[in-house]
Amino acid sequence: MKQLWLFKEISNDLSVVDKRLEQYVHADIPLLSQASTHLLAAGGKRLRPAFVLLVGRLYKSEIDRVMPLAMALELIHMATLVHDDVVDASMTRRGRPTVKANWGNRISVHAGDHLFAKSLLLISEMNDPEISRILADVSIQMCQGEIQQIRSTFDVSQTPKDYYYRIKRKTALLISASCKLSAIVCGAPRRQVWALGAYGHALGMAFQIVDDILDLTANQSELGKPVGGDLRQGIITIPMIYGLRNSSQHNRLAELLADNNKTEAEVLEAVELISNSGAIQESLELGQKYVAKAKKYLSVIPKTSARTALEQLADFITVRKY
Repeated sequence: MKQLWLFKEISNDLSVVDKRLEQYVHADIPLLSQASTHLLAAGGKRLRPAFVLLVGRLYKSEIDRVMPLAMALELIHMATLVHDDVVDASMTRRGRPTVKANWGNRISVHAGDHLFAKSLLLISEMNDPEISRILADVSIQMCQGEIQQIRSTFDVSQTPKDYYYRIKRKTALLISASCKLSAIVCGAPRRQVWALGAYGHALGMAFQIVDDILDLTANQSELGKPVGGDLRQGIITIPMIYGLRNSSQHNRLAELLADNNKTEAEVLEAVELISNSGAIQESLELGQKYVAKAKKYLSVIPKTSARTALEQLADFITVRKY
């Protein structure tokens, strides 16, 4: 697992999350077990359980109190990744073959369903209607965001507002829930519950903005997936929206972005036009604004090493390379 150095305070706890997840997703049918554990074995940042654990540290909570929530949120995230790889026809993720690549679409869909159903079991065992309601609402909105993304592919008329709608649902809401629900489980004061949810939302927005920048600029070996994937799939991200607005070759860029059968040379041409327009820097500045907003929300949280870790994690978001 490519674990962030910022998680050193909870590294042992994250290892426990991994071990318990591996045991928990086991199925009696070997094929389902293999497919379900495949993505887990590929590693990942474990951002969502990390937020749960760090918030738990804020309130000096025992790990077993927040562990079911940490596991459930990672399972929901993993389920969406497996399903996304089917929708996007992705053959690699984190530098390894996807579940789709190894077992095909039908097994992938059922493996994703299995992971999501396992998360529901964990949530039900927590026996808290508020947690169930919030996660159900987040799951509905995540589906809405994905459908909107599919409907809007190759549509160059999209606005920043359209983009914010999508990434809020695609990424920010689940990260927000990770922070907010952990605070609820730990019995935090309601003002702090709200502040941590708002922190997670702002940080989730920043995280996705940077993800979309990296899709155009990162080193492929560091990113763990082909660069320019959004361009090929017709997903219009904020650097593209800014590029369309700023580029002196607006018409040519619009033509490239709207083309659903681009050559590799045309993908590189589009990346160059976006970069030359100043859109990458403008997008980065937008991400930095969300990070600053996230850190402001933490002002109501007691100053501890866990809060410092949350602040440092916010700073890391806009300088990461993967």
